[in-house]
Amino acid sequence: MLRDNTTTMANQNEKELAGRAAAELVVSGNIVGLGTGSTAYFAVVALGERVKSGLKIIGIPTSVTTAELARAVGIQLATLDEHTEIDITIDGADEIDSQLRLIKGGGGALLREKIIAAASKKMVVVADSSKLVPALGKFPLPVEIIPLARAVLERKITALGASCKLRTRPDGQPFITDEGHHILDCRFGRIADPPALALVLSDMPGVVEHGLFIGIAKLALVGMGSSVVEIRPKRPRSKAVRAKRPRRKGVEHKRKSQKRR
Repeated sequence: MLRDNTTTMANQNEKELAGRAAAELVVSGNIVGLGTGSTAYFAVVALGERVKSGLKIIGIPTSVTTAELARAVGIQLATLDEHTEIDITIDGADEIDSQLRLIKGGGGALLREKIIAAASKKMVVVADSSKLVPALGKFPLPVEIIPLARAVLERKITALGASCKLRTRPDGQPFITDEGHHILDCRFGRIADPPALALVLSDMPGVVEHGLFIGIAKLALVGMGSSVVEIRPKRPRSKAVRAKRPRRKGVEHKRKSQKRR
């Protein structure tokens, strides 16, 4: 038990370091996307402290919970109707790979999180070191769905190799997102091709959104021990292809004539 508590405390410290480091990237005049989750929490609190010291920002929250926290710490809020372009969004992740592809949605706010991240000039991910993975998929992938389509989507996603479970509240009733949808938590194991899976899921009628964030994050700030490490996307190496020189028609004709002789 002591070991578990120590690990949890270490993770909490890393989360706070990462969240506070991200809050320092914000400057006066910024429109800021405010993420949801245990690490984004520390970023919002740190921004609130900076607001009290004179920082002038407007926040756009990714969930009702974050909106309540932001108001409590003194951050002025607005909506995407008022500000369609966001300067910087700070949000957490459940898994991060070396290309900054993410699994998000453990907190149930993945739809708003993706909309706000996609409307941002820059998305900064904050996390503790346990969220770094060699490949996405150990964490169950959240898929936000229309309740009517649950049985159909369970069958289709299971056919892709996943096991699906409807997310529920502590009382056993279905978890309801801020937009009134359900969430299927889908265990795929190692996801070999995240972009391909993202496309397949997006094409399924009844899927509102999924927790694969591909090509959206520009920077990750990860707490590691007593420090914060910056991680930027690693681009996969492309194989060099040697171009063949096109043969000139005159030369080719001459060679064929010589062969005939």
